[in-house]
Amino acid sequence: MEVFEFSEKIKSAAEAAMHKCKGQFAELDRLCEYNGQRVLKAFIDNRVSEIHLKGTTGYGYDDEGRDKLDKVFAQVLGAEDALVRHNFVNGTHALTTALFGVLRPKDTLLSVTGMPYDTMQEVILGENCGSMRDFGVNFSMIPLLSDGMPNYAEIARRSPEAKLAYIQRSRGYSLRPSFDISTISKIIQAIRSSNRDCVIMVDNCYGELVEDKEPTAVGADLIVGSLIKNLGGGIAETGGYIAGRSELIEQCSYRLTCPGAGKEVGCSLNQLRGVYMGIFHAPEAVCAALKTSVFATAFFEQLGFETFPKYNEKRTDIIAALKLGSPEKLIAFCEGIQSGSPIDSFVSPEPWDMPGYDSKVIMAAGAFTMGASIELSADAPLREPYAVWLQGGLTFPTGKTGIMLAAQRMSEKGLL
Repeated sequence: MEVFEFSEKIKSAAEAAMHKCKGQFAELDRLCEYNGQRVLKAFIDNRVSEIHLKGTTGYGYDDEGRDKLDKVFAQVLGAEDALVRHNFVNGTHALTTALFGVLRPKDTLLSVTGMPYDTMQEVILGENCGSMRDFGVNFSMIPLLSDGMPNYAEIARRSPEAKLAYIQRSRGYSLRPSFDISTISKIIQAIRSSNRDCVIMVDNCYGELVEDKEPTAVGADLIVGSLIKNLGGGIAETGGYIAGRSELIEQCSYRLTCPGAGKEVGCSLNQLRGVYMGIFHAPEAVCAALKTSVFATAFFEQLGFETFPKYNEKRTDIIAALKLGSPEKLIAFCEGIQSGSPIDSFVSPEPWDMPGYDSKVIMAAGAFTMGASIELSADAPLREPYAVWLQGGLTFPTGKTGIMLAAQRMSEKGLL
């Protein structure tokens, strides 16, 4: 029994892709069960109660639910402490708070994984906008090697100059590989070999619960991310987190609120229940997103396109890049993703001048939470190599359908 009318070519490619994915799906189910148990244990160990789901107003003094939430996140993420707040407006805001919390004028920020993605470039290098450059923080960068991997020798050589070393786990708008925990461990070892005191910070966006541990387990001092990505489980309405060493979390909290107050203030309003539920559901949501990613790459490889990563390569985040080859194919793909969304399926996405980006960007995201990339979404800058970056999928059946609708739209326009 069929609900959508797919062409025989699309159905045949999907069937072949599903057959290929069986082994990867079994491993993802195993990981989901393990991470689900870890999250459950964090709730049990920290004695979460119904009272902790209720928020506060005003100054937020003695907000037990907020403080308990920090402990749950810290345990799940393998950190000493965490700063989890609904008033982080996005991942870039949380990353910015962490950088300004730790760095001071004349300190050096060293990006060891190449140039950070577009929105962070404005934070670090923008002019007359309150950027790190405006506040006298120096920036240096170590390019990745030609294969997209870190230059460990150069990292070890140049780390002595850095107060903070910055690792971007996910690929951003590039086709380089995302970095797994093993690779992050090697980066950290290279930094520590020449600078024992360097603060090592990982942009962990899109990578949480994709493996059985987080970068803190291999020596990262701070990890940072958004709650409308993995750890919000598709339920948290907004927010972000910073997790890591307790003294660094305290410094970051002074930047988020004000010196002397830090974590002791900040009401949680009515946001706690959604964030608690979000992290509880996160292992399943991440698993669904990963299965959608694996299927999408197997499916589009079956249709003759190059994908990053390939369907049978290890996942280190929820993002996959599909090299489509032309702006027309990018636009058609995003139209198809949008048409398979639960919200605003009737809307047709168009390229636009998105703040923080130097190229027109097209985005497809019919999500329950605006911009939530744990929900099926796709976006692409209209520039070479004309690749689309795909992420999310709250359930695998709907994620799979969205991918097939994207291909169907391309086919209807004569682009397959």
